[in-house]
Amino acid sequence: MSGEDGNGQRPSEGDAAGLDELGADVDAAVSRAAKTVEFGRRGFGIAIAVFGVVVGLLLPWVGDHVGWQVLAGEGGAIPRLFATTSALFGVLAAVAALSTRRWWLCWVCAIGSWISAVDGFLAIWSQQSSTASGAAGGGPGIGMVLAVACMLVLGVQWMRVAWSRD
Repeated sequence: MSGEDGNGQRPSEGDAAGLDELGADVDAAVSRAAKTVEFGRRGFGIAIAVFGVVVGLLLPWVGDHVGWQVLAGEGGAIPRLFATTSALFGVLAAVAALSTRRWWLCWVCAIGSWISAVDGFLAIWSQQSSTASGAAGGGPGIGMVLAVACMLVLGVQWMRVAWSRD
């Protein structure tokens, strides 16, 4: 029965070429599917958290400086580090991962979000601790606290997405 179709007949030359083409299409589809992830409902949650990071960058972080000003270099080194990592991993990489659905970008976002969350805790700590003159810091702004919370949510969600792949 080798080389015969379901009717007991051998496939013609055109049918064999069609089967080879179909096999190549199936292999290409499987290869594409192996490189991508499906977000499901998590994608919406991630998008909301990314929006939260963007809103956090528009609210006060350090004294009178809002997040994008801290990102531009005002307000100290540790808050600027957090502003950079939250903008890079919490916004840019997340948008790239959501739009391309690449599995490796999910891992970049997962690891980067956790690094950014640690940077955020350090930034909050730097605003609450005393300075060299003995005066207490001004405390973190609402935007910094919101951005840290969103980066924690993103870290959890990206890890769940990255580990969900079979």
